[in-house]
Amino acid sequence: MSTIDLDALAGRLDDAARHANATPQLEQAIDLDQAYAIQRLSIGRRLARGERRIGIKMGFTSRAKMVQMGVSDMIWGRLTSAMQVEDGAGIRISDYVHPRVEPEVAFLVGRPLAGAVTAPQALAAIDAVAPALEIIDSRYENFRFSLTDVVADNSSSSGFVVGPWRSPATDLDNLGMVLDFDGRPQAFGSTAAILGHPLRSLVAAARVVAEAGESLQPGDIVLAGGATAACALRPGIHVSLEVESLGRCGFHVED
Repeated sequence: MSTIDLDALAGRLDDAARHANATPQLEQAIDLDQAYAIQRLSIGRRLARGERRIGIKMGFTSRAKMVQMGVSDMIWGRLTSAMQVEDGAGIRISDYVHPRVEPEVAFLVGRPLAGAVTAPQALAAIDAVAPALEIIDSRYENFRFSLTDVVADNSSSSGFVVGPWRSPATDLDNLGMVLDFDGRPQAFGSTAAILGHPLRSLVAAARVVAEAGESLQPGDIVLAGGATAACALRPGIHVSLEVESLGRCGFHVED
């Protein structure tokens, strides 16, 4: 039996993301633990180039998506400083392979958080909440991938925008969300689509980082997960999200 070179696979995915070149599916039979090891090694290359780890993103945060992918738990990826796009700024379409955008809620961690916690305990560790947009971008050819493929590829996370921070006491239960391109609605959602309540995603985030031997630290950002299906980006548009009681954020896509 041949040994799988996890570092080589991490390098391939890092190169694909760095140069916005599509790459074939991994094809090798790897398990979920190996997929997360590839993700860690790939992000490690970014950190070695000077990027900073600044949080995590949660994925598969809807029951329908879990059923579709045949899994019983969420997936997650790592956020780095180079992935953050300032609210109102622009991105270049050429920096991505298959870019899409999802409406989300972001949490700003104020106190260390990890392990098995309750929703009130997780909320007590949070300094602020905000509307957010995640730019996802599978680096695989034809936007085709397996569960382990997507996890190895940093769970498709490529960029994110965070809007104005609000009080953590803001009620996040069933807030309406509207994602639009150039003022034309593309998707309607609710914060309730994120595991019934975004706080449940934060609780899960504390658990999964602990399982990986890590923790959420003050200043970290947690993206709670997409509230609607992802919408494909195209050049020349302005993307905006409005979340009831939280506010707006957005960015534009350059040619």
